Amino acid sequence: MAYGLQLAQTSLCQNNLILLYSRREGFAMLLDREGPLETLLSAMRSAAAGHGSTVLLEGEAGIGKTSLLREFAEHADKGCQVLWGWCEALFTPCPLGPMQDIGQLLDPRVAALLDQAAPPERLFPALLNVLQHASVAIVLIFEDVHWADNATLDLIKYLGRRISLLPVVLVLSLRSDEIGADHPLTHVLGDLPSASVTRIALEPLSPEAVTVLAEQAGRRAADLYRVTEGNPFFITELLASGEAEQGRVPDSIRDAVWTRLSRLTAGERKVLEVISIVPGSVEPWLIRPLLGVEAEALVDQCVARGLLRQDDQGAVMFRHELARQATLDRLPPNVQRSLHAKVEAAISQLPTTHASALLSRRVHHAAGADDGARVLELAPQAAAHAVRLGAHREGASHLATALRYVAQATPELAAQLYEDWAYEAGLALLVYEPVIEAHHRAIAIWRELGRTDKIGPNLCRLSRLHWRRGEGQPAEDYADQAVREMEKLPPGSELAMAYSTRSQLHMLHYRFDDAIDWGLRAISLADQLGEIETRVHALNNVGTALLFADRPGGRERLEESLALALEHGFHDHAARAYTNFAECAAVSKDFVLAERLLSEGIAFATRHDLDSAAQYLLGRQAQLRMEQGRFREAETVAQGVMSLERLPMVMHLPALTVLGTVRVRLGEPGSLALLQQALQEGLATGELQRIVPVRLALAEAAWLDGDDSAAHEQLNALVGMDLDNFRTWDFGELAVWWKRCGIAKPLPAPKAQIPLARSAELRGNTLAAAREWDRLGLPYEAALALMQVRGADAGPALARAVTTFESLEARPAAALARKQAQRLGVAGQLPKTRRGPYGAARRHPLGLTWHEQQVLALIAAGMSNKEAAQRLSRSRRTIEHQVSAVLGKFNAANRMEVLLRLRGEPWLL
Repeated sequence: MAYGLQLAQTSLCQNNLILLYSRREGFAMLLDREGPLETLLSAMRSAAAGHGSTVLLEGEAGIGKTSLLREFAEHADKGCQVLWGWCEALFTPCPLGPMQDIGQLLDPRVAALLDQAAPPERLFPALLNVLQHASVAIVLIFEDVHWADNATLDLIKYLGRRISLLPVVLVLSLRSDEIGADHPLTHVLGDLPSASVTRIALEPLSPEAVTVLAEQAGRRAADLYRVTEGNPFFITELLASGEAEQGRVPDSIRDAVWTRLSRLTAGERKVLEVISIVPGSVEPWLIRPLLGVEAEALVDQCVARGLLRQDDQGAVMFRHELARQATLDRLPPNVQRSLHAKVEAAISQLPTTHASALLSRRVHHAAGADDGARVLELAPQAAAHAVRLGAHREGASHLATALRYVAQATPELAAQLYEDWAYEAGLALLVYEPVIEAHHRAIAIWRELGRTDKIGPNLCRLSRLHWRRGEGQPAEDYADQAVREMEKLPPGSELAMAYSTRSQLHMLHYRFDDAIDWGLRAISLADQLGEIETRVHALNNVGTALLFADRPGGRERLEESLALALEHGFHDHAARAYTNFAECAAVSKDFVLAERLLSEGIAFATRHDLDSAAQYLLGRQAQLRMEQGRFREAETVAQGVMSLERLPMVMHLPALTVLGTVRVRLGEPGSLALLQQALQEGLATGELQRIVPVRLALAEAAWLDGDDSAAHEQLNALVGMDLDNFRTWDFGELAVWWKRCGIAKPLPAPKAQIPLARSAELRGNTLAAAREWDRLGLPYEAALALMQVRGADAGPALARAVTTFESLEARPAAALARKQAQRLGVAGQLPKTRRGPYGAARRHPLGLTWHEQQVLALIAAGMSNKEAAQRLSRSRRTIEHQVSAVLGKFNAANRMEVLLRLRGEPWLL
């Protein structure tokens, strides 16, 4: 026998799998875990050499993740610092929970920032600075990140994108059976650079390993493996339960835990039952109030017997969360409430310097104690703390906990809870009917209390909520009502915001003069009051209206609005500034600025739980990709937005419009149904920005299909609207399609100058129009302009148009251009018809074939051409051609540009 294995130890819990000594290797090894352990040790050695990485340790509950990590910590190099932090199953997660565990051990400056609840903009760079200047390799272990709060997820993304240049290994353990495609962690992991990520997927124990364990315990291996399917927690629990009847396995893991608990001494059982009330670990300062001085020996005994484990700071915890839950379930509800109250009281005695970090735990235990008064006191504080950190989802969750006890609250507090929860939930949770109802409840209570000043902000928020649902008239009604209500009072901040809300709706409906007038009123009053928030909001409205109306001063106001929002931590207003500023940049074809604003805005909205805003921005990003001729990317992004349920109508309309338009251009089925849906929803809003792009897309679709009647119908419907309120780019596009579709009736003269790319075609200089579109970076529009060329230049122009259309996979336009060449007698000058791309290429955003997608994955993994050829069993020459094709389709000069783009657009991989 090569390894001479010997059983060393058994344990109650999954996280202390049976160890086996390997005489050849000379140290203890976990069964079936040699490979994963070596992977962790290799990552540590690479970090010591300055090449950090992220290691994802995945597996179902009970698979042995913590056991492996404990074994790794035992065998880590002596000079390496291993720090451990946990995400806990609280009702509402504690913001930056793992860092709260690690901070003091890592660096006092980081710990101080955590105690101050410093925002991520200060905390994260400080942490990065500490890690960059570390004198030894550091291993940061974040356990159970499937329970991570959003601030922790943001930290993981922040470190993960920089990890390759740090002497750090970031180890993330997670239950693969608790995260799905919509789990926030999935999106974070997808954003990490694949070249610096190693995945360890722990598999169940093999039948051979289970046989070894069963034989050592005198049990039948066949039955044990059949029932447990190799899950280590099930196996060790069942073996430890000591069932007298051979081959009989308890029905559930809870039965196994309860059986084992029943055989402990009364003192040991009490220790476990009391400690089970606390998710995660129980610190030394909490053990004594819970168990008394006399229980310390019993705690030590439980640790020695493997029932609990203890970290370097003396905190004790169950070896597995499942065992804690099973133990907790034994306790009667009245006992659980009593213990929760005891824990909350003990935490409340801590120095105030730690109070903010422990608020989430206090709320959890106050709610567990069913202490409504305590919850009503603590939950709003915890919510405010979470919101300051940008964790709006956690803030809403804390306030929802408080609302469970709203019947015990004073009327003032009840109204404030409804109002605050509705605001945070409206930002973070995508639930609208309950949010609207909560605002109405708040308004009713404030009216009863005579607090008219509190009614205005709720009316303004109701206006916005109805606008997001595409309900234009209720949105206007609530905004008007807010102004009327607040004008009854002396001028205050509430009136200023009501004016600004009125300005916002005028701007959204392209009533630019009214938007500017109401916005300037709001700014004037806000400045008199020294009220920054309303100034931020109104500057956004006025700046957007000025830019859309092609008047000076708009950009400066939007820049100020964004800067002030970021400076003062107005997360919602900052996301709105990113949105409107980016849209203005995209409309004016300043794609460099639009790209930057969209990228920053999406990251900001995601980081601060602004779910609706993030999806709206993604819709605008899809629009930008479409205009850039990156149709497959646009389709992928838009489809991702549309796959979300419960997203309010207006927040998905940009994505829906793009999805329908780009599928028209790609010639894919179902495109017209999507555009008809977008038109129906857009008409409900009454806003030109929701209607004009859809009718123009439907006109384009009809033109491509040769249906003049349908095209004329859409264009005449647009002419029947208030053309004076059209943006100049929109009017120019309407005028061009009016001419292309051969409508003889003249259009009214535009109020402002039409942009050159449109006006050149209207003057008959279509080659100049195509050159301008090329300069701006809109290849599809350039090709459409080339199709209008007549005379001697028609053949070369149509040849260029067909080449462009086919490179974009715009099959309907390419077919129409070829028909036009036939009619003009210049078909011989066109390029030969190319074979269409493979099915995989049609599905990929950039048109990569299946073989090219395989090569891309290996590029992302950092493999050379030689290594890729060996891995894929292809010749070096073939791989070189495929790498060149990938670079070309990415429009990248080298592999590094491909990797950088994958970081921002992981769906391309």
